[in-house]
Parts: sequence; structure tokens; C-alpha cells
Amino acid sequence: MKSPHTPKILIVDDEEGVRESLKLILSDYFDLVVVENGLAALDTLKQVKDIGLVLMDIKMPKASGLDTLPKIKAQFPHLKVIIVSGYRSVEAAQEAVRLGANGYIVKPFKSDEILATVRKYVK
Repeated sequence: MKSPHTPKILIVDDEEGVRESLKLILSDYFDLVVVENGLAALDTLKQVKDIGLVLMDIKMPKASGLDTLPKIKAQFPHLKVIIVSGYRSVEAAQEAVRLGANGYIVKPFKSDEILATVRKYVK
């Protein structure tokens, strides 16, 4: 159930189906802001001050998640970022963590996995 203090989550993914899936899973528990690429994510973070967590894809047009992640961390060092990606390689996950990601979820994901991970970082 949402309250006036419901955390806000920024979803960043270029695939409409993924955005819709994440909205279905999370919208009952969190306020959501949804954008399609890394450039829009950076603009949104400058405008919306109370975002508590970012869920971001790696491969997107205009600005990939791995390009955007260090910029987010430089401007908002305490903001938690979880990468949600179709890349299953250990190297991709390690690179994301090296750049500042707090977590890494592989697509396709399960709703309970998303909820558990989000709840771990949003209090």
C-alpha cells in the first residue's frame, strides 16, 4: 500500500515490454517514473529530487546504461542503481559493479526477484 512517503523509483529501459512489466510488478508498492534512455534518466534525476532507486538497462540508444551509470554516480553518489539486463555474462555484471551499480538482475526476471531486490535497497 502506498503512503505519502512511498519511495520513487526511476525505470530506464528502451523496451516498452520491459517497462510495462516493471510497472505491473512495482506500481502497487512504489511511485514510478519511467524513461526510455540514459539521457532522459539524467534529465529526470535533475528535475525529480526524491528518487530513491534507479532500475536501468545496459543496452539502450542515445546513452547506454554503462555510459550513464558513472554520470549518475558522479552527480548522485548515494543513489542506488540496479542494472536490469539481458546480458548473462559475469563480465557484464562485474563491469556494472565496477562502475557503481549496487545490483544486477538478468532478464527475463521474476516478479519476486525484482521486488526482493528493490526492497533491499529502498526503505
